[in-house]
Amino acid sequence: MAAAGRNALPSRWARWGAVGVAALVALGAAAFPNYPITPQQRSTAEQVAQAGVPLSELAPNAPERYTVKRGDTLWAIAGVYLKRPWRWPELWGMNLQQIRNPHLIYPGQVLVLTRVGDRAILQLAEGELPTVKLSPRVRSEPLAVEIPALPPGAIEPFLTDVAIVDAQQHERAPRIVAAPDSRVLLARGDRAYARGQYGSVAALSGDALEVERGRTKTLAIYRNAQPLRDPDTGELLGYEAHAVGRAVLVRGENVAGDDTAAHTVVPATIDIVQAREEIRIGDRLLPLRAEESRRYVPHAPATPLKGQIVKIHGEAVHIAGQNQVVVLNRGAVDGLEPGHVLALLKGGGRIADRTDGERPELQLPAERNGVMMVFRTFERVSYALVLQINDAVRVGDPFVNP
Repeated sequence: MAAAGRNALPSRWARWGAVGVAALVALGAAAFPNYPITPQQRSTAEQVAQAGVPLSELAPNAPERYTVKRGDTLWAIAGVYLKRPWRWPELWGMNLQQIRNPHLIYPGQVLVLTRVGDRAILQLAEGELPTVKLSPRVRSEPLAVEIPALPPGAIEPFLTDVAIVDAQQHERAPRIVAAPDSRVLLARGDRAYARGQYGSVAALSGDALEVERGRTKTLAIYRNAQPLRDPDTGELLGYEAHAVGRAVLVRGENVAGDDTAAHTVVPATIDIVQAREEIRIGDRLLPLRAEESRRYVPHAPATPLKGQIVKIHGEAVHIAGQNQVVVLNRGAVDGLEPGHVLALLKGGGRIADRTDGERPELQLPAERNGVMMVFRTFERVSYALVLQINDAVRVGDPFVNP
């Protein structure tokens, strides 16, 4: 426990040792099984529950009390209290005695900053949720919606409509091959025909479209899978595919006739149930991805990380500003996870030393340019949202730990 004296935390904190905090974290995980607490968050919470956050980490105008409002984000609230918002788990982790899961903050809650010696903790005021009065008419609305980590509108399309596949998955993905009446553009409610990749004989060489008995099979329709390459090495990291709709598999594909030397492929039948734009012949089909957790808190990686920007999203966009999405050349295999905050660097250019008669070439060092937060990871690439920026971000710009 923290030493007694001016740096000691309030008595109700002092009563809890590491074992007590660990028990509360475990209880929180059991009470909210869908909102996982990462091992790093658990470890951080246990440590700062005893130590607190140094006052030097607080923002200059950190308020004593703050009422959470609709439209707030976790990052914005963290910036109200901390110079380095990615240290939010350290400040909020000490709240585990009142809030067993550190992901959940609701509009109407009042955050109270307590300073003890040279440390600070953040707690909830008594009465965690506001009283909500309903008028005597029929209506349905959530009484409390938790505060998201990032602006939902900025990242939502990349949580649901984008997939990263490797070269083999891209090549083997079934494709739409025909439609009734020889149409080439399809919409919601239309029927179409699709097939996997067949070889020169009847044996399948790709992902066959087969109906599963007693189960409706829904597929995502993707278009324009673009290769993502490492800016330095040129290595193919995967294909980025954007969903344009969804389809339900009605009948599976098969091969007509017994003569494999002259087989005829009978494509699968699909019905288009969702279309964000016209569906075209040649569009590919992929299984729907399981929905990922969207609840995470900003935190720094536990180990050193560095990489580069692979792509900037937007039509004909070559530079990124605040609240734009970028693709990174590092992924889950490199230790990146949703919630990780990374520092953006602006690469220094090469110049000739004019003070030297021989004019040698100099490489200027990279300078810090801003911060971004990872919100979705694949095996070898990740998606991040630019949160703070000093100058434009370009493809190839490096990033490191914050």
